[in-house]
Amino acid sequence: MAHRIVTLPGDGIGPEVLGAALGVLDEVGSFEYEEHPLGGVSIDAHGTALTEETLAACKQAESVLIGAVGGPKWDTTDPDKPRPEQGLLNLRRELKLYANLRPVRALPALYDSSPLKREVIEGTDLIVVRELTGGLYFGNRGRNGDSAYDTSTYSVAEVERIARAGFRAARTKVTSVDKANVLETSRLWRETVRRVHAEEFSHIPLEYGLVDAIAMQLVTSPTSFDVILTDNMFGDILSDEAATLPGSLGMLPSASIGDPGTPGIFEPAHGSAPDIAGQGVANPLAMIMSTALMLRHQFSMETEAAAIESAVDQALEAGLRTADLGGSATTAEATRAVLDNLQK
Repeated sequence: MAHRIVTLPGDGIGPEVLGAALGVLDEVGSFEYEEHPLGGVSIDAHGTALTEETLAACKQAESVLIGAVGGPKWDTTDPDKPRPEQGLLNLRRELKLYANLRPVRALPALYDSSPLKREVIEGTDLIVVRELTGGLYFGNRGRNGDSAYDTSTYSVAEVERIARAGFRAARTKVTSVDKANVLETSRLWRETVRRVHAEEFSHIPLEYGLVDAIAMQLVTSPTSFDVILTDNMFGDILSDEAATLPGSLGMLPSASIGDPGTPGIFEPAHGSAPDIAGQGVANPLAMIMSTALMLRHQFSMETEAAAIESAVDQALEAGLRTADLGGSATTAEATRAVLDNLQK
């Protein structure tokens, strides 16, 4: 029986990279796709970044694939006007997807594409586990005269469930990141993570770090990390910083997951890149590897997931380079290179 997937191509290069990824996905399994608008294209067509129809379809699907959302066309500081990112945030909240997983792996073929020295990044293989539905992004906010405020709130239950997700993802250790020397939410975070570790995961080494120190360590000693466990705001920043290690955001997949049985969202870490949209030169590899995350985490298709990841690695080893990696391969050529290695 075919797996039911809702596709949300989104804005900019989103439709291009998603289309490429579906071509690869169809080589390893049977899937049914149902396309809906999200983000800027939805604002243009319906006046909202996430329609009730799109939300309902996502809730009924087994999984959701997103290309990218956003762009200068819809940028605004007016709190009463819709923004593309609101659609994505609301979709995560409505699906109760509280854990964002961003694996970061430095590939030997791309060591020289990284802004960091080879000896610094060699062997980097980490994952940022970011809490996704709490904190500053979802707290009370507003303006009062010439002042503005954003409120960060976390409950014990919210920290417990993301802590468990982090420990389950660990291979060697967990580094819990906070700002406990300043923030009360971080003190609650650290206390709760410590308790969950002691009660349920004491066999896994646990370290703590303040976010400013961890940000520095990420670019000076990235191989020292396995799982970085942190809150919504810090996770957003640290995962984008970590994304520079392999040499391009075009190489980073992302998964947003909740409790078992809940449809997850799988998308590339990069943005919509409107400056190159429609030119056929976008790097599809992050989107392709996001489908591998979906196969692994949503459908328990580990063999197929590993086959896609191996095909990407082999294509890069053979010299595949899109423009963001210093080459000239088009989206179609990159996709073909992956397919050729997948079919060997």
